Amino acid sequence: MSEIAPLLKPDAAPPARRRLVSPLLRRILLVNALPPALLAAALLYLDQYQDGLLAAEVEAMRTQARIYAGAIAEAAVRVQDDRATLVPEQARPLLRRLVEPSPATQARIFDAAGLVIADSRVREGAGGTVIAEPLPAPAVPGGWGQRLSTLAEQVSALVPRPRRSDVTLDRSPAAQSFEWQPDLGPERQAELRLALEGGVAPYIRRTPEGRLLVSVAEPARRGGQNLGIVLLTREAREVDARLLEIRVSVLGLFFLALVLTVGVSLFLTRTLARPILQLAGAAAEMRQGRGRGGSVPRHLRARDDEIGILARDLQAAARALWARIDANERFAADVAHELKNPLTSVRSAIETLRRVEDPNQRSRLLAIIAEDAVRMDRLIGDISDSSKVDAELSRAVAEPVELSPMLSVLVELHNATRREKDPVMALEVPARLTVLGVEDRLVQVFRNLMGNAVSFSPEEGTVTIRARAAGAEVEVVVEDEGPGIPEAKLDGIFDRFYSERPRGERFGQHSGLGLSISKQIIEGLRGRITAENRRSADGKVLGAKFTVRLPKA
Repeated sequence: MSEIAPLLKPDAAPPARRRLVSPLLRRILLVNALPPALLAAALLYLDQYQDGLLAAEVEAMRTQARIYAGAIAEAAVRVQDDRATLVPEQARPLLRRLVEPSPATQARIFDAAGLVIADSRVREGAGGTVIAEPLPAPAVPGGWGQRLSTLAEQVSALVPRPRRSDVTLDRSPAAQSFEWQPDLGPERQAELRLALEGGVAPYIRRTPEGRLLVSVAEPARRGGQNLGIVLLTREAREVDARLLEIRVSVLGLFFLALVLTVGVSLFLTRTLARPILQLAGAAAEMRQGRGRGGSVPRHLRARDDEIGILARDLQAAARALWARIDANERFAADVAHELKNPLTSVRSAIETLRRVEDPNQRSRLLAIIAEDAVRMDRLIGDISDSSKVDAELSRAVAEPVELSPMLSVLVELHNATRREKDPVMALEVPARLTVLGVEDRLVQVFRNLMGNAVSFSPEEGTVTIRARAAGAEVEVVVEDEGPGIPEAKLDGIFDRFYSERPRGERFGQHSGLGLSISKQIIEGLRGRITAENRRSADGKVLGAKFTVRLPKA
């Protein structure tokens, strides 16, 4: 036998407000998005920064190579028959003097046939010996700096990113060192002609020794005549130094982001994981029968986020569950008590009937047995109906129900079948008034209320039924002209087996479950039902008033 207790208690948690972005979602997004966003921004920024530095380096070297080419074309040529040619003996010392102020720089001069005629790192010694002056050793950063640069290069190579079209960095193991020169020579006339016209693209590479080298080539011209090509190669140490500084800054930002991530993760652990474990422990206590009054910690219920909503709902559910259990226990006790009385009466009548020989006494005892049987039959039927109401309503779908035709039929049926001096029903309802509900159960409710009002009304009295729209609800009022409801019984009038009945009513006509079942149905349809007394201006009770409020369709 089941009993459905009201799930909405006065201390139940209010419905949660809808939010576009929940507080917990904002925290999770912050934790997950901050470190990747910082790293992605740093990687993109470094790529663009490096490309910008290299582009500036290339432009500066082009300008420097043009200056060298102009100086060579003016001071290291021989003019004969209006035709100028480069003089290697003059070009070599001049090229060395031009390059001398620039450390880690090497320059070569190619003639119009693509042959090297001068190298800033090669000079003639005494007796015609050739001396090659080595370039400074490549800059070697510290151990952690080297590892940081290597790691940054590897990560940068893995991440797809937009790059400048005028800057291409060769990171292959076969990248050329200072000895690189364009593919020029008599057998490559097309490349040579392109180079003499200034068409050699800058070559930027990272050598296996770790050098970042930039090479540019500019033609040397005199009077519109192409004399040769100046190839300038320099180690871009300044670019590496600046990149290392930026990478150190990015590394610091990364560790800062890591610390923030750990800190926020610990914060989320305190705000999410630990409270959830506490809620799970509270649920386990409830399952084991402890925490009857609700064992959810107060600080969780006080939170203004999803955890707080869950905690308050869990507390409300626990209280509703215990209320349901208590109601089931009371219901079982009440049923046992209500069935015990007629059974005791029947058993007593049967035992007396065996000993009585007087026909009149036997007839009276049989009448008592019959009345008790009718009472038990009605009681069992109402108990069965009460136990099925919530199950049926949970499966039923609320649909629009027109109140006017329903109430009109019930009123007309009563007025057409009433006996003489029975109360008359009066109906005041608009032509169209629609509620959300289950029609059969609503008929049951209004029949219970009308029957209750008729049973308490005086002879030839009037039972009034009114219905009207009230905002988002529809209000139906049933009023009678009876003695009203005792003030002490107003709070318990919807309890099961309510025993206050009108005088003179035949025994066993009501089980005391009608109003309780009506309340179950109305609350199952998300409505409300209340009872009060009608009073005159001077406070005199004029009768009882039952009000039903249902959602408007």
